[in-house]
Amino acid sequence: MSQKKAAKPAPKKAAKPAAKPAAKAAPKATSKNQSLMTENRLFKPDAAFAKKARVSSMAQYKKMYDESIKHPDKFFGREAKELLWSKPFTKVLDWKCPNAKWFVGGKLNVSENCLDRHLDGPRKSKAAIIWEGEPGEKRVITYQQLHRDVCRFANVLKRHKVKKGDRVIIYMPMVPEAAIAMLACTRIGAMHSVIFGGFSAESIKDRVQDSGASLIITADGGYRRGAVVPLKKNVDDALKGGDTPVKTVIVFKRTGQDIHIEEGRDVWWHRELEYVDAKCPAVAMDAESPLFILYTSGSTGKPKGILHTTGGYLLHAQMTCKYVFDLRDDDVYWCTADIGWVTGHTYMVYGPLALGATSLMFEGAPNWPENDRFWKIIEEYAVTVFYTAPTAIRAFMKWGDEWLKKHDLSSLRLLGTVGEPINPASMSASSMISARKSARMNRASSSSRSPGHPCCAASGVTKIATRRPTGPTLKAGISQATEPAVTKTATSGSSAVSTTCSTSPDIASAPPKWKALSYPILPSPRPPSSVAQMR
Repeated sequence: MSQKKAAKPAPKKAAKPAAKPAAKAAPKATSKNQSLMTENRLFKPDAAFAKKARVSSMAQYKKMYDESIKHPDKFFGREAKELLWSKPFTKVLDWKCPNAKWFVGGKLNVSENCLDRHLDGPRKSKAAIIWEGEPGEKRVITYQQLHRDVCRFANVLKRHKVKKGDRVIIYMPMVPEAAIAMLACTRIGAMHSVIFGGFSAESIKDRVQDSGASLIITADGGYRRGAVVPLKKNVDDALKGGDTPVKTVIVFKRTGQDIHIEEGRDVWWHRELEYVDAKCPAVAMDAESPLFILYTSGSTGKPKGILHTTGGYLLHAQMTCKYVFDLRDDDVYWCTADIGWVTGHTYMVYGPLALGATSLMFEGAPNWPENDRFWKIIEEYAVTVFYTAPTAIRAFMKWGDEWLKKHDLSSLRLLGTVGEPINPASMSASSMISARKSARMNRASSSSRSPGHPCCAASGVTKIATRRPTGPTLKAGISQATEPAVTKTATSGSSAVSTTCSTSPDIASAPPKWKALSYPILPSPRPPSSVAQMR
């Protein structure tokens, strides 16, 4: 018996989705959520500050910006004429991507720009460096005195056969002699490589071998939180075995503890000065001549040496100090960075001194012997521009506001931070200090690969934001889209060797492992800086 197939049931019509209930208003964020999740605050420059600043309006800023982008030769050529040139440059920029040569044909000397040109006027007797040691010693060194000290030590270097193009390692505590050693190297055309005083003997050994340095400048020791750092012993350990290019070690007496002196190699700083005078003409250097080597910390692999050249670097240092810090003749400026980092190079030594400013140097830690050591120094020396790191600001927050309230900080007119992106809470803490002390905040970005600020704010006009960073982190203001074009590398064993080379005659004649890179100008009024990378 046949059976009929059951008819398929008619498909049901999809029910219309029920109307969504009206969204509830988002709950009011707590102060913590506002700080960490929805940061939108902007800190505007004070009108009175902006009025007196070198860049006093956004219209002026945009005009400078437009000129730097559309007519970089005109913009940077005009700025470069503020430097002292022994031979004028004939061309501002020779740019053949990825290689750049700045101020072609020009010759100058960094030491001469930081010292000699200030001796013909009132800056001759002005304080160049104010120094305070951790135990409490104090020194004030005028531009005339600093010039004399640099010339004498430059003659000490020449006495030990150091010449143009040689490499010199500087491994010292935060004392004026560290800056004197740097400037003395630049005066005779030698390249210095400063090593942070907290690094080990192995770090010294690696950098000596890689750079081929023939001379080390160090100290018997340095002070840190009441203890003595054995700098000379670390150098001795680094040079054990005899397989080293180092022929001479010059030792500055700082702490006075007993140290080993190796006959025929080690000499005392103060005794060497007895054999020289204070006459040392500055050597004219090509604008693209090597100036100094600074190694990365090595935290992500083998330390990489960055070779900075002369003309572009010095202009970068001077311009950023002028426009970012708004430095003036009557300022007392304090950059708390260690001289072993690029921030210490650019913003404690070369930038401020090129402008003829007064730079403060402190040997110790911010919490020794108590948590208000920085505030005591600011009050005592009437510091007007204070430049530190977000790490330090977070420490100040942890220690509490009572330490700050004990001191008169009314001299401060500008606070600056640099390093990793500043978190909103730290920026807010800075803003509270600024508001109470009528100071302006500023923010800059930097890295061990850049000579100074690749990305920064003009202190008189730029609004500072506290927004949290989102998306991929950029490398200190250097565009990720730009960087691969200038940092092409080929693997060779365990080392990455750059395949781009500078056509600078000084670098071209260097050992084959030295490879040069030049960073392009970013789309901002950023000064030029040529750099080179060693293997």
